[in-house]
Order: sequence, then C-alpha cells, then structure tokens
Amino acid sequence: MADDVTAPATRWVRSSALTRYRLAPNPGPMSLDGTNSYVIAAPDSDSAVVVDPGPLDPEHLAELAGAGRVELVVLTHHHPDHTEAAGEFHRMTGAPVRAKDAALCRGAEPLEDGERLEAAGVRIEVLATPGHTADSICLALPDDGEHGAVLTGDTILGRGTTVIMFPDGRLGDYLATLRRLEALGPATVLPAHGPVLPDLAGIARAYLAHREERLDQVRAALAELGGDATVAQVTDAVYADVDASVRRAAENSVAAQLDYLRG
Repeated sequence: MADDVTAPATRWVRSSALTRYRLAPNPGPMSLDGTNSYVIAAPDSDSAVVVDPGPLDPEHLAELAGAGRVELVVLTHHHPDHTEAAGEFHRMTGAPVRAKDAALCRGAEPLEDGERLEAAGVRIEVLATPGHTADSICLALPDDGEHGAVLTGDTILGRGTTVIMFPDGRLGDYLATLRRLEALGPATVLPAHGPVLPDLAGIARAYLAHREERLDQVRAALAELGGDATVAQVTDAVYADVDASVRRAAENSVAAQLDYLRG
C-alpha cells in the first residue's frame, strides 16, 4: 500500500520503488479524491517521466515540473482530468507528450501497443487496454518490485469500479482488457484514482466477476421489461439506489451492457 513520504500538505505519495504520485486538487464523484499524477524514475536518475499531469493547476504543475528534468509525458487516455494541463506542461518543460491518440501528442509519435520505452532509467512497457475509452493504455513496469507494477489509468481504480464510456468505450473490449491484465500476475496496481493496491490478477478477476454479475442483472431486467427496454428503464431497475451525481455514469454502463448483449 502507499505511504506518505512527506507532510500531507505536499500531496506527494510514494507509491512503489520506481514511482510516486501527486494528488491533483480535482476531487469529484467521478475522480474520487482527485487524479494521481505519477512520476516514474529510477532512484539514481536525474530525469523523470510524468504520467497524466491532470488539471490546469499552477501549483500542481510546478510541483510535477520540480520532480526532476522531465524527459517524457505520457497520457493514459483523453479525459480532461488527466490531460487538461498537457499543453501547458509541455510548454513548461519542453518534454514530448505521448498518448495512443495522435491528437493528444506534442512533439512525438503516438504510442503503440507492445512498445517498450526506456526513460528515466526505467523500462516501461505500453499496453493498449481499451474499454473505459477506446484510447486507454496501461504502463507496465516489470522491474518495479518483486512482481512489477502497472499504472492502470482509469482501467482499474483504487476504489470502486470503472465506468465504460459508451460508445467510445465498449464492454467487449473491456472484458478482453481485464483478461489481459489478469495474465500479468500479482503486480502492484498504480491507479489514476484512489489508493495503490496489491495483486493485479486478483483485482482483474474481481472486476470480471462484477461485470458478469451486472450482465446477469441486466439480463433479468430485460426479461421483466422486454427486450426493447430503454437505457433509462434498465438503469432504474439495475441501479435503483444510485446517487444522482453518478446517474449519467450508470446510464453509460447500462448502454455498454445492452450493446454487448444485443450484439
């Protein structure tokens, strides 16, 4: 589990042997406590990789820029709570910005599935992990601790479960992604929201079980409501107690589930 490396007011957390993160000041129903902006670097490196610089907050960006000479910026996907500050941070540091989506890149090419990066003295493996969004990626750090570590973006969270942002995200893709992550074994999970977790394989299995349970609930709702039931009707049946602040997210998930079941 993560542990604070300095006074809580600094918002920095040591998350693994090769990473630490700074909690961005953007809490909310979808971002939990805020976005975890990660710094990847070997202990003896004078440079750093920054993952998901987050919101356009001057203090947050100054702290990230001060973590070492920024060699590379990586974005796990396009959502603004991860990318809003990417342009400004590129201007501040001169570091290239890379993502799977070419539209997010600055001064560099898009990332490719299976690509291996060597930066800040660390070996980083790029994994295309669509599902939450079409452009979602994870970053595997095979040398980070006994079992390695994986920065999971929003694909796996430190608390709760991930929303499928349909139609950009698709449930079939997400289930395949979870199986791919499960195959990586008991790596440390470094999520973009929430605390660090152990055992990637175990968490991926739990996520898969949760998705299957939800699909069963949707099937049951369709059996009662009829096969042409709307997203709103199924959401009312399956997510009856959901808070209004996350109703839209619940509807996104139901839309993804119906798309998957209806083929």
